[in-house]
Amino acid sequence: MALNFFENLSNDFIKLLENGDEHNIIIEVGESSIMQTFKVHSTVFCYRCPYLYEEFKKSTINNDDNIKIIQKPQISAKVINIIIKYIYGAKINLEKVEISTIFDLLITANEFRLGELVMGLQNFLIERHSSWIKLNFSKIYHSSFQINNLKAIQNFCNDIIAKYPNSIFESEDFNALPEAALVSIIQRDDLQLEESKIWDHVIKWGIFQNKTLPSNLDDWIDKDFQILKNTLQQCLPHIRYFQISIENIVENVYPYQQILDKKLMADILKYSMTSNKAITSTILPPRKIFTSQLPNRENTFQMTSSIITKEHAAEIASWIDKKEVTYDINNNPYEFNLIIRGSRDGFGSDIFWKLCNQKTNVVVVAKIKDTEDTDEIIGGYNPIGWNSNLIGRVSEIKDFFIFSLKNKNNKNFILSRVKGNTAFINYLNLGPCFDNYLYMSGKFFHAYKTENYEKLIRKTYGRFSIDDYEIFQISKR
Repeated sequence: MALNFFENLSNDFIKLLENGDEHNIIIEVGESSIMQTFKVHSTVFCYRCPYLYEEFKKSTINNDDNIKIIQKPQISAKVINIIIKYIYGAKINLEKVEISTIFDLLITANEFRLGELVMGLQNFLIERHSSWIKLNFSKIYHSSFQINNLKAIQNFCNDIIAKYPNSIFESEDFNALPEAALVSIIQRDDLQLEESKIWDHVIKWGIFQNKTLPSNLDDWIDKDFQILKNTLQQCLPHIRYFQISIENIVENVYPYQQILDKKLMADILKYSMTSNKAITSTILPPRKIFTSQLPNRENTFQMTSSIITKEHAAEIASWIDKKEVTYDINNNPYEFNLIIRGSRDGFGSDIFWKLCNQKTNVVVVAKIKDTEDTDEIIGGYNPIGWNSNLIGRVSEIKDFFIFSLKNKNNKNFILSRVKGNTAFINYLNLGPCFDNYLYMSGKFFHAYKTENYEKLIRKTYGRFSIDDYEIFQISKR
């Protein structure tokens, strides 16, 4: 039996880093005006980061003490600090790190060939911050294919594109898509797009890569078709030609017949006109197009939440409609569509405003942390939503309410409706806000005494931390 004491080993190496004893490398990062330095050891890098060890051996810059200097002006001090601590201690803390910095960290970790960290950061972003990836989809997607080894991010993005192909095919920067990215999309069996449209987009992409091609197809000569064929040689084998209608073959494919093998073009025409004729070309299977169905109004109520239950949702729906009798949990008249989950998307006000700005009919719930009542849930309902165009202005908030729930016992709740018709509700540096009585800042909610609501929903005032929070947009089923 082996006894492992990795925690102490990690802590000792971190102390070595912090003390800087017997260092023989200095890493300089940032621009010259704000440059920061880090003292490190080549022996550690030799085994923990061969990339930087190679940089050390190649470096010809020495200071007055004959210590070698590695210069990385394009890397931020925040990023290099996290990476060096990982190299020494094999652990990182991302709790207070901005999501954009985590992505920069991923890019740098990949450059430094830190495979374990690269995989861990990809999984962290996908599992905890998928909404941020979707908000910055184009940048993330392009970056993942311009850099090797980000397979997890690539696959996550391709799963989204397969379901929602217009998110990339109709985007302004589609033509700037790396070839590897385009190939990875069109080879998928579950790409939800008509084959003729896939062909059209591929041709459009190929032409854009060659600015010298004539704008009018009638003016093309053999050399032009050969240029396009060379550009699309990795894409063309993945088109399902035998799934394209005869009309689209004639109108869209046949004009570019010179970029296809003559035998393939002949088989395409033969198959589209008389499908019972024998052909020798490979017929790829049709894509698996999933037909979407509208939800049945008689279906039982479904909801995705890690904080509230179906019983809670039924209670909240009854409050919205001002019903004296609580709705049955399977006959809830509202859909609860999750917009934000803090543990997944982040707790910053920037995330809140990106995902919730001008959305109406929203329900906020938060699980309180480290209180006497471990089952406490607080929240509120905002029918008009938060609007960044109305920052600092007074808005009418009729029908607002705030509440307190119990995680295990739905009977012990407190409902407090707004009194009057006005209150400040839009603050750009805050998350969801229900007047000055209840608002969110980072991973904290703040509750104070106010005359604008019927009753208090907590026994104590002040700032209190939360385990998680969620925001739903509700709509009639």
